[in-house]
Amino acid sequence: MNAKIRAARIELYRRVHQEFQAPVLEFDCGRKCAPHNGGEPVCCSTEHAIPVADKPEFDLLRSRTDLWRRYRPTDAQARREIADLHEDCVAIECKGARHCERDNRTMACRAFPFFPYLTRAGEIVGLAYYWAFEDRCWVISNLGVVTPRFVRECIDAFALVFAADRLEYEVHLRLAADMRRVFARRNAI
Repeated sequence: MNAKIRAARIELYRRVHQEFQAPVLEFDCGRKCAPHNGGEPVCCSTEHAIPVADKPEFDLLRSRTDLWRRYRPTDAQARREIADLHEDCVAIECKGARHCERDNRTMACRAFPFFPYLTRAGEIVGLAYYWAFEDRCWVISNLGVVTPRFVRECIDAFALVFAADRLEYEVHLRLAADMRRVFARRNAI
């Protein structure tokens, strides 16, 4: 990635972070799931979820805080996940929930457990959730408490990123297609 594109991406993520501030819920959902997940919220532990960031987003965060560092896989499964990342992405980890700096969360952290749902035609029509976390994420079992402001800000943030990054858009288009297949097999559509 050349310097001009990198600078534009850093500005993109600065804007995303500024405009995507809404919490998922009106309260700390980590207090609901942590007791069932070894004392840590699912979204704040690389034992459950490894945050992935665009490299310019990671650069932006490192310029503002020492909260984040590159993730070092500790087992074969994590090594496989990291090996599959696109060259413009990096797996990272923070110091944990007790040290959270809400203004310095990645886009992945801000959106968890959600991603934009795209139709076959490629239109964002709402949010879907990462179904692999159904057994661990309290929010997924209580979708009715997700705030409308969060939904709006999350969709708007992804729309900004998709407008600037065709590859990110295509990744999410495939993710939505995968979700349709999984949920069709479950007869959950």
